[in-house]
Amino acid sequence: MTHPTSSNNQEYLFEAEGCYISELSNTPADPDVSIAKARVEPNVTTTWHQLTGVTERYCILEGTGVVEIGNETPKNVSVGDVVIIPPMTRQRIRNDGTGDLIFLAICNPRFTPECYESIV
Repeated sequence: MTHPTSSNNQEYLFEAEGCYISELSNTPADPDVSIAKARVEPNVTTTWHQLTGVTERYCILEGTGVVEIGNETPKNVSVGDVVIIPPMTRQRIRNDGTGDLIFLAICNPRFTPECYESIV
């Protein structure tokens, strides 16, 4: 049986984080993983946040940025880089380029709004 992979592929502003999201695959029929395309505009830094019970991977598709994970030293990222973010680890990313920073956000298990926590 085939299930739809998402309910809405349209990009929307995820105001809590400060970036744009397109859900590519996120459905209860496939609870093991979700895939979203994130877009961060130039000179924008997403807000500090963490995911409860979810490992997230950023796969950089376009642009350059600086990712901050937990207490690690900030790291430069560019096309082809993959960043792994463990559950309950604070994270944010800054677009330091002149064009959009675009990456896949791959979550395991799938992302739900309940797992998202802003950190002030």
